[in-house]
Amino acid sequence: MANSNGVFSDLFNATGNSAQNLADNMVEGASSVTSVAQTYANLCISIATGAATTALKLMQDVTSGISSALTPKQ
Repeated sequence: MANSNGVFSDLFNATGNSAQNLADNMVEGASSVTSVAQTYANLCISIATGAATTALKLMQDVTSGISSALTPKQ
């Protein structure tokens, strides 16, 4: 005869452990996806900032060149 913990208790425990492991793995996977997304967003921001800085520097150089060309030589 089965004791008070019996076969069904073991089955429920095994199922509960499997479900907990699955939930833990899903949380870890979601954390990894979030981390990758954050890294990608940071990279995109860095690229955009670098491009904007480069464009601004180029505009300053062009403006400076035009000003220099228009300034009468003495």
